[in-house]
Amino acid sequence: MTKSPVTIVEVGLRDGLQILDRVMPTADKLRWLEAEHRAGVRRFEAASFVPPRLLPQMADAAEVVAGARKLPGIVVHTLAPNLKGAVAALAAGSDVIVLPLSASEAHSRANIRKTREESVEELARVCRARDEGNHKTRIDAGISTAFGCTIQGEVPEDDVVRLAEACLEAGADRVALADTVGYANPAQVRRLYKRVKDIADDRLQSAHFHDTRGLGLANCLAVLDIGIREFDASLGGLGGCPHAPGASGNVATEDLVFMLESMGFDTGVDLDALIEAQRLLATLLPGQTLHGKIAAAGLPKHFDQSRFHRSPVHA
Repeated sequence: MTKSPVTIVEVGLRDGLQILDRVMPTADKLRWLEAEHRAGVRRFEAASFVPPRLLPQMADAAEVVAGARKLPGIVVHTLAPNLKGAVAALAAGSDVIVLPLSASEAHSRANIRKTREESVEELARVCRARDEGNHKTRIDAGISTAFGCTIQGEVPEDDVVRLAEACLEAGADRVALADTVGYANPAQVRRLYKRVKDIADDRLQSAHFHDTRGLGLANCLAVLDIGIREFDASLGGLGGCPHAPGASGNVATEDLVFMLESMGFDTGVDLDALIEAQRLLATLLPGQTLHGKIAAAGLPKHFDQSRFHRSPVHA
């Protein structure tokens, strides 16, 4: 029986590193990326195109994208908060550009220094620049703080739905919802995803959850049950937003892959090789706490490694 595919997007190179108080050398970033590529991961959010003075961890964004693109079968995602960053991401050869927009007005002003309406206008400019340049790059609207905000508190679901609709009208190819601060619970996640899917249909395909309060995998399962088949995750559970106080790590890639494969889904990822990549990451970030559980606990004795496939690319 053919297993249903699920796509993993490794976001640690961007979301994981941006919160750290150190700068990982470009060569080490590429060693990390290559290790996960050997494990079967094919989609990477490799960098963020932002001013180096604001995020020195991302100063080598173009070099990381160039290095990533040398690997076979890879799809390179990057984040760009504005038109200037998007133009640089297009020039670097990004396959997918994620433009972050905040459902929380307070977080929008803190994170990208724009109102929600201004951020939608910026998204429209990015889409026009892509089209005028005849680029094939996909533009995703990443709606952060969709389930709550550590600055504003509650974020009304109606605001999220209206913002998603506005993003699609502005030209975004896809929208995605993010639990930036780890406030979400499975019932809330399922309810809001259903509402946004009613207006976005197949233009809502992915999810981004933080595990700040221990519900990251449960929230993944909630949207998996309603047909979402693409998930952001970060090796070792690294991650966080510099402008969202209290936000901490993403769902750990290795834990998410273990859950999905155990349930009979096909991620195309070899867990043994992925755990080796996590151990490499530990050497590249000495002293940094990694949060993934499966690497520490080990795989169950009855876990059937023969189910893994090293080569498929899940689009």
